Amino acid sequence: MYFERHTRVRFLLAFWLFVLSGVAFLDRTNISIAGIQISKEYGLGNQRLGWIFSAFLIGYAGFQLPAGWLAARFGPRRVLTLGVLWWGIATALTAMLPSGISHAVMLLIAIRFALGAGEAVIYPAANQFVARWVPIRERGFINGLIFAGVGAGSGLTPPLLTWLITHHGWRAAFWFSAIVGLVAGAIWWRYSRDTPEEHPDVGPLELSEIHAGINGTVQEHRALSSETVEISWRAIFHRRDLPSLMIGYFSFGYVAWIFFSWFFLYMAQVRGFDLKSSARYSMLPFLSMTICCLAGGAISDKLTDRYGLRIGRAGLASVALFATACFLVIGSMVHSPQLAGVILAGGAGALYLSQSSFWSVSIDIAGRSSGVFSSMVNMGGQIGGAVTASLTPWIAQRFGWTTSFALAAVLAVIGALCWLTVHPERPLDA
Repeated sequence: MYFERHTRVRFLLAFWLFVLSGVAFLDRTNISIAGIQISKEYGLGNQRLGWIFSAFLIGYAGFQLPAGWLAARFGPRRVLTLGVLWWGIATALTAMLPSGISHAVMLLIAIRFALGAGEAVIYPAANQFVARWVPIRERGFINGLIFAGVGAGSGLTPPLLTWLITHHGWRAAFWFSAIVGLVAGAIWWRYSRDTPEEHPDVGPLELSEIHAGINGTVQEHRALSSETVEISWRAIFHRRDLPSLMIGYFSFGYVAWIFFSWFFLYMAQVRGFDLKSSARYSMLPFLSMTICCLAGGAISDKLTDRYGLRIGRAGLASVALFATACFLVIGSMVHSPQLAGVILAGGAGALYLSQSSFWSVSIDIAGRSSGVFSSMVNMGGQIGGAVTASLTPWIAQRFGWTTSFALAAVLAVIGALCWLTVHPERPLDA
């Protein structure tokens, strides 16, 4: 008797996107862990270090739209492979920067800008993969898995890189990041394909499951998967809830990058932890992000299945951002450093309950144009991150860290309100 093998290639590829997502955040957050040593070596100070943090995010935000177009035109396989190679080179250049070099701050800004431009492809390309490979009922979970790499990469960064810095110096941490990225990119190139039809390991059952879950027919799915997809530019720019999503993701990015760029230094300089304790407590927000990102994706799919896209995507995200604001205010005001670390980590987790919604709703709305649509939403988030990287230390210096977190809480509330105007049940192609 013949039994047809039921393959799950899409989940294996989604897991590897989780790995690449972790590598991306290893590359972008390593400088915050090494920030104290780099600042001392080149005489930077927190304000100039903030400029360097912002340079990455300006490059990242500025290249979102080209990244979305490239992902739609050339497919996630090639675009991501070249992107990871770019990240590795930029990270290695940071490690090669000699001590005592003149204009070090300008060189670091240029390198981090280039790294940001290269990393711009990661999530538009991943979203293009989800649009081509993943049925609607699985998109919340798959996006949650991909973005759980953010928490995993950032969470492993403090203890791992702290050990490398302590024993081998800060440059070893950057060499390690570069090598890990190049290996992960090579594996992605070897195993991934742009569409399920192209992959030799995808069986007929999985292929029919993907077709049925996306468009219902093989012909429509192949139109979506075509590398020469026509992007609905007019429909995208006339979409009334696009500005709401961009503002909402601006708020998300502003809050998230307090954790990515300043939380380690906050725990060390403000809460009085030593290097090792600061690294341990700096893991908590990212572990919380990883768990809540996966949970948020799964909850989004269940709510969508029961109550529809409006509740499953927009409703969940709005509640999560309101909860984030509460955690930030309480965590910044408690006196116990340990309790503050735990409560603020809860805020990071609440924030990431909404992460999957931002990316799943981009596919729900834009379909075949999701690479470009999501890149525009992501641009808002990275601008928010660039603002917080430079603005947070300025506010903290003049008004205190409680005010810095209070402003982040206000923005989280604004983001929650923006989600109330989003309508994922009304796709562009309807």
